[in-house]
Amino acid sequence: MTDWIAILKEQTAAGDRMSREVPSILGDPDISQEQVRKLFVALEEQADFTEKLRMALEKFGHDFAVVKAAERLEERYADLAASAAEKLKSMRD
Repeated sequence: MTDWIAILKEQTAAGDRMSREVPSILGDPDISQEQVRKLFVALEEQADFTEKLRMALEKFGHDFAVVKAAERLEERYADLAASAAEKLKSMRD
């Protein structure tokens, strides 16, 4: 049986790390467009994964607080992806 809570905890820890690291990465003056594009794709994939995780938690009847935590994590990854998209756009202009 899948331990959805353990997966959520692991993903939350990864999200915490990414929240600290992504701004520094995007702020690096030597970062290339290709690196930003790859970061954007990875963050979008992570946002999609956390959306599926949230839906699984809802499906299996986990408490509202657990589902809400997954929702916040999904939003965090979406926000990080948006910041990478903005950086990429500014690099292309």
